[in-house]
Amino acid sequence: MKRTIPQAICLMIGIVMVVQFFVPHPISLQFNSMILKWVIVLTAFAMVLAIGNLIMHHTAKIEKKREGWYYSLVTLISMVVMAIIGLCLGVESESLFQKIYLNILAPLGSTMFALLAYYMASAAYRAFKARSLEATLLLIAAFVVMIGFMPFGQYLHPKFPAFAEWVMQVPNMASKRGILFGIAFGSIATALKIILGIERSWLGGKE
Repeated sequence: MKRTIPQAICLMIGIVMVVQFFVPHPISLQFNSMILKWVIVLTAFAMVLAIGNLIMHHTAKIEKKREGWYYSLVTLISMVVMAIIGLCLGVESESLFQKIYLNILAPLGSTMFALLAYYMASAAYRAFKARSLEATLLLIAAFVVMIGFMPFGQYLHPKFPAFAEWVMQVPNMASKRGILFGIAFGSIATALKIILGIERSWLGGKE
Protein backbone atom coordinates (compact mmCIF):
# COMPACT_ATOMS: atom_id res chain seq x y z
CA MET A 1 0.00 0.00 0.00
CA LYS A 2 2.90 2.37 0.70
CA ARG A 3 3.83 2.21 -2.97
CA THR A 4 0.45 1.50 -4.56
CA ILE A 5 -1.32 4.62 -3.27
CA PRO A 6 1.42 7.10 -4.30
CA GLN A 7 1.66 5.43 -7.72
CA ALA A 8 -2.13 5.62 -8.18
CA ILE A 9 -2.14 9.32 -7.20
CA CYS A 10 0.77 10.00 -9.56
CA LEU A 11 -0.99 8.17 -12.42
CA MET A 12 -4.28 9.99 -11.87
CA ILE A 13 -2.82 13.48 -11.47
CA GLY A 14 -0.38 12.94 -14.34
CA ILE A 15 -3.09 11.91 -16.79
CA VAL A 16 -5.44 14.70 -15.66
CA MET A 17 -2.75 17.37 -16.00
CA VAL A 18 -1.82 16.14 -19.48
CA VAL A 19 -5.46 16.12 -20.60
CA GLN A 20 -6.35 19.51 -19.12
CA PHE A 21 -3.42 21.09 -20.99
CA PHE A 22 -5.27 20.40 -24.25
CA VAL A 23 -8.72 21.43 -22.94
CA PRO A 24 -9.05 25.27 -22.73
CA HIS A 25 -12.19 25.14 -20.60
CA PRO A 26 -12.77 27.42 -17.55
CA ILE A 27 -13.12 24.36 -15.29
CA SER A 28 -9.85 22.98 -16.64
CA LEU A 29 -8.08 26.30 -16.13
CA GLN A 30 -9.45 26.57 -12.59
CA PHE A 31 -8.26 23.04 -11.81
CA ASN A 32 -4.80 23.87 -13.16
CA SER A 33 -4.66 26.97 -10.95
CA MET A 34 -5.65 24.92 -7.89
CA ILE A 35 -2.99 22.29 -8.62
CA LEU A 36 -0.33 24.98 -9.00
CA LYS A 37 -1.26 26.35 -5.57
CA TRP A 38 -0.89 22.85 -4.11
CA VAL A 39 2.49 22.59 -5.79
CA ILE A 40 3.58 25.76 -3.98
CA VAL A 41 2.44 24.28 -0.65
CA LEU A 42 4.26 21.00 -1.32
CA THR A 43 7.36 22.94 -2.37
CA ALA A 44 7.31 24.74 1.00
CA PHE A 45 7.20 21.39 2.83
CA ALA A 46 9.97 20.06 0.59
CA MET A 47 12.04 23.12 1.48
CA VAL A 48 11.62 22.34 5.18
CA LEU A 49 12.79 18.76 4.59
CA ALA A 50 15.73 20.02 2.53
CA ILE A 51 16.81 22.43 5.28
CA GLY A 52 16.52 19.66 7.88
CA ASN A 53 18.59 17.33 5.73
CA LEU A 54 21.19 20.06 5.19
CA ILE A 55 21.47 20.67 8.93
CA MET A 56 21.76 16.95 9.72
CA HIS A 57 24.41 16.39 7.04
CA HIS A 58 26.65 19.28 8.05
CA THR A 59 26.15 18.70 11.79
CA ALA A 60 27.32 15.10 11.41
CA LYS A 61 30.28 16.28 9.39
CA ILE A 62 31.28 18.77 12.09
CA GLU A 63 30.85 16.26 14.93
CA LYS A 64 33.02 13.65 13.21
CA LYS A 65 35.60 16.27 12.12
CA ARG A 66 35.57 15.06 8.53
CA GLU A 67 37.68 16.66 5.86
CA GLY A 68 36.50 20.23 5.22
CA TRP A 69 34.26 20.29 8.32
CA TYR A 70 34.98 24.00 8.81
CA TYR A 71 33.17 24.71 5.53
CA SER A 72 30.12 22.99 6.99
CA LEU A 73 30.40 25.25 10.05
CA VAL A 74 30.47 28.34 7.83
CA THR A 75 27.44 27.02 5.91
CA LEU A 76 25.35 26.50 9.06
CA ILE A 77 26.33 29.84 10.58
CA SER A 78 25.52 31.67 7.34
CA MET A 79 22.14 29.94 7.08
CA VAL A 80 21.21 30.82 10.66
CA VAL A 81 22.34 34.44 10.30
CA MET A 82 20.39 34.96 7.07
CA ALA A 83 17.29 33.33 8.57
CA ILE A 84 17.46 35.64 11.61
CA ILE A 85 17.87 38.68 9.37
CA GLY A 86 14.88 37.70 7.24
CA LEU A 87 12.58 36.78 10.13
CA CYS A 88 13.42 39.42 12.73
CA LEU A 89 14.29 42.60 10.84
CA GLY A 90 11.29 42.63 8.49
CA VAL A 91 11.41 45.48 5.96
CA GLU A 92 14.85 46.59 7.15
CA SER A 93 16.22 43.20 6.08
CA GLU A 94 15.89 44.12 2.38
CA SER A 95 18.69 46.67 2.45
CA LEU A 96 20.83 44.39 4.62
CA PHE A 97 20.21 41.47 2.27
CA GLN A 98 21.26 43.70 -0.61
CA LYS A 99 24.47 44.71 1.16
CA ILE A 100 25.32 41.09 1.95
CA TYR A 101 24.61 40.11 -1.65
CA LEU A 102 26.72 42.89 -3.18
CA ASN A 103 29.63 42.68 -0.73
CA ILE A 104 29.84 38.93 -0.03
CA LEU A 105 27.83 36.73 -2.40
CA ALA A 106 28.61 38.60 -5.65
CA PRO A 107 32.42 38.59 -5.08
CA LEU A 108 32.28 34.90 -4.14
CA GLY A 109 30.37 34.16 -7.34
CA SER A 110 32.88 36.11 -9.40
CA THR A 111 35.72 34.20 -7.78
CA MET A 112 34.01 30.89 -8.50
CA PHE A 113 33.53 31.73 -12.17
CA ALA A 114 37.13 32.94 -12.40
CA LEU A 115 38.32 29.56 -11.08
CA LEU A 116 36.00 27.74 -13.48
CA ALA A 117 37.69 29.53 -16.38
CA TYR A 118 40.94 27.69 -15.65
CA TYR A 119 39.16 24.33 -15.47
CA MET A 120 37.38 25.09 -18.76
CA ALA A 121 40.67 26.03 -20.41
CA SER A 122 42.22 22.77 -19.20
CA ALA A 123 39.24 20.73 -20.44
CA ALA A 124 39.30 22.55 -23.78
CA TYR A 125 43.01 21.78 -24.20
CA ARG A 126 42.35 18.06 -23.67
CA ALA A 127 39.23 18.01 -25.85
CA PHE A 128 40.71 19.98 -28.74
CA LYS A 129 43.46 17.49 -29.49
CA ALA A 130 42.87 16.24 -33.02
CA ARG A 131 42.72 12.53 -32.18
CA SER A 132 39.64 11.82 -34.30
CA LEU A 133 37.50 13.37 -37.03
CA GLU A 134 35.01 14.78 -34.50
CA ALA A 135 37.80 16.28 -32.38
CA THR A 136 39.39 17.78 -35.50
CA LEU A 137 36.09 19.41 -36.54
CA LEU A 138 35.67 20.76 -32.99
CA LEU A 139 39.20 22.17 -33.08
CA ILE A 140 38.66 23.85 -36.46
CA ALA A 141 35.28 25.31 -35.44
CA ALA A 142 36.70 26.64 -32.17
CA PHE A 143 39.65 28.19 -34.00
CA VAL A 144 37.38 29.83 -36.59
CA VAL A 145 34.99 31.24 -33.98
CA MET A 146 37.73 32.53 -31.66
CA ILE A 147 39.69 34.20 -34.47
CA GLY A 148 36.52 35.51 -36.12
CA PHE A 149 35.30 37.30 -33.00
CA MET A 150 38.71 38.83 -32.35
CA PRO A 151 39.75 42.11 -34.03
CA PHE A 152 42.65 40.16 -35.55
CA GLY A 153 40.23 38.09 -37.66
CA GLN A 154 39.21 41.07 -39.79
CA TYR A 155 42.82 41.59 -40.83
CA LEU A 156 43.09 38.00 -42.08
CA HIS A 157 40.06 38.40 -44.35
CA PRO A 158 37.22 40.96 -44.36
CA LYS A 159 34.61 38.19 -44.45
CA PHE A 160 36.19 36.11 -41.69
CA PRO A 161 34.03 37.61 -38.87
CA ALA A 162 30.88 37.03 -40.94
CA PHE A 163 31.91 33.39 -41.49
CA ALA A 164 32.46 32.94 -37.75
CA GLU A 165 29.01 34.40 -37.11
CA TRP A 166 27.55 31.96 -39.66
CA VAL A 167 29.22 29.05 -37.85
CA MET A 168 27.59 30.17 -34.60
CA GLN A 169 24.15 30.84 -36.09
CA VAL A 170 23.78 27.85 -38.45
CA PRO A 171 25.81 24.68 -37.62
CA ASN A 172 26.10 25.51 -33.92
CA MET A 173 22.43 26.45 -33.60
CA ALA A 174 21.37 23.26 -35.43
CA SER A 175 23.45 21.14 -33.03
CA LYS A 176 22.07 23.02 -30.05
CA ARG A 177 18.48 22.47 -31.19
CA GLY A 178 19.20 18.78 -31.71
CA ILE A 179 20.47 18.55 -28.14
CA LEU A 180 17.41 20.42 -26.86
CA PHE A 181 15.13 18.03 -28.77
CA GLY A 182 16.94 15.11 -27.16
CA ILE A 183 16.52 16.64 -23.70
CA ALA A 184 12.81 17.30 -24.38
CA PHE A 185 12.13 13.74 -25.56
CA GLY A 186 14.12 12.35 -22.64
CA SER A 187 12.07 14.45 -20.21
CA ILE A 188 8.82 13.26 -21.79
CA ALA A 189 9.94 9.63 -21.64
CA THR A 190 10.96 9.98 -17.99
CA ALA A 191 7.64 11.66 -17.11
CA LEU A 192 5.68 8.87 -18.82
CA LYS A 193 7.73 6.22 -17.01
CA ILE A 194 6.96 7.89 -13.67
CA ILE A 195 3.25 8.35 -14.47
CA LEU A 196 2.85 4.74 -15.64
CA GLY A 197 4.76 3.34 -12.68
CA ILE A 198 7.70 1.98 -14.67
CA GLU A 199 10.15 4.27 -12.87
CA ARG A 200 9.76 3.87 -9.10
CA SER A 201 13.01 5.32 -7.73
CA TRP A 202 11.17 8.53 -6.69
CA LEU A 203 9.34 6.46 -4.05
CA GLY A 204 12.61 5.77 -2.25
CA GLY A 205 13.89 2.45 -0.91
CA LYS A 206 14.55 -0.63 -2.99
CA GLU A 207 12.53 -1.93 -5.93
